[in-house]
Amino acid sequence: MTGTDEDSVAATDDDALYVLTAILLTPAQFPSVLGDDYPEACAALGLPPVMDGYGLVLGQDADGARWTVVVDDVSLVAVAIASWDCGMEYDLSPDERTVVAALPGWPLAVAVAAPGVPAPHDPAPEDTDREPLSPPDTDTWGPAQRRLGADQIALQWAVWRDQIDAADFAPVDDAEPAAEGGEPADGKPASGARSAIHRALDQAHGYVDSPPPPGRVRSSFAPGDARLLRADGPGWSMVARTDDIAFFLLDEKPGEVIPVGRGSQLPGLLEGLDKVAARPA
Repeated sequence: MTGTDEDSVAATDDDALYVLTAILLTPAQFPSVLGDDYPEACAALGLPPVMDGYGLVLGQDADGARWTVVVDDVSLVAVAIASWDCGMEYDLSPDERTVVAALPGWPLAVAVAAPGVPAPHDPAPEDTDREPLSPPDTDTWGPAQRRLGADQIALQWAVWRDQIDAADFAPVDDAEPAAEGGEPADGKPASGARSAIHRALDQAHGYVDSPPPPGRVRSSFAPGDARLLRADGPGWSMVARTDDIAFFLLDEKPGEVIPVGRGSQLPGLLEGLDKVAARPA
C-alpha cells in the first residue's frame, strides 16, 4: 500500500507532497486502532464524521516533514490502494479542490520514506497551528492494541480458527477463554472473564436493538455465503463469521483471545449485527 516513486507527488497549497501510502477513513473501512467506531476515528484527527468519508494521503514534503492530507475524493484513494495491493503502479495526485485539510504528522506508523529528502520528522512548530498527529501507543495492552489484535484475527481467520477445536470452548452461555497465543485454557473460565464476555454480548445485543455509531459494527466478505464481522465496544472487540464462532478480546484480559461457540444464541446475534453493520461500497 505504498507509492514511493518520485513521480508520486501531490500538490498541497504551494508545497509538494511525496506520497508514501494512503488509507480510507469511512464508516465501513477505517484504521480501528484510532477508535471503536468511525466518529471516534475522525475525532482522533479532528475531522467531522461525514458519511461519505475521507481518503488520507500520507507523505513527506520537500524538507522531509510528515503530513497527512485529507481529501474527499474517496474513490480516487480507493483505486490507488487497490492498485498498490495488486503490485501495480498508481500516481496518486489528488486535485487541490478535493483537499479538506493538511494535518501535520501521521496517525499511523509508516515504514518507508521518500527518496532524496531528509528523514521523516514532524513539521516545525512555526509551520503548523496544531500538534502533529502521532500513532497510538500500542506498546502496552489497551484499547488500541486490543483492536489491532482483533484486526489481525480478522485478516487470518482460518489460521486462528484451525487452532480451536469444538471441545475446547463452550457456547455463549458458558464462554471459555483461550490463553495468550490462541491456545484454549484448561478448566472453567474465571468469573471475571465470564462476566466480561457476557457484558460484551449484552452490549452487542444492544447494537441490534438500537444501532450504534457508524462503524462500531462492520461486515466484510467471507468465503461462501458468510460474512466476517468486526464489532467493538467499551473494553472489548469481537471478530466472528456469521456461519461460525466468535473471538473476543478484552481490555481486562491482556493478550487473551476468547472463543465463543455458536450455541442457540450466537447465530441470531450475528445475523442481527450483520443487518446493522457498515459495509464497503
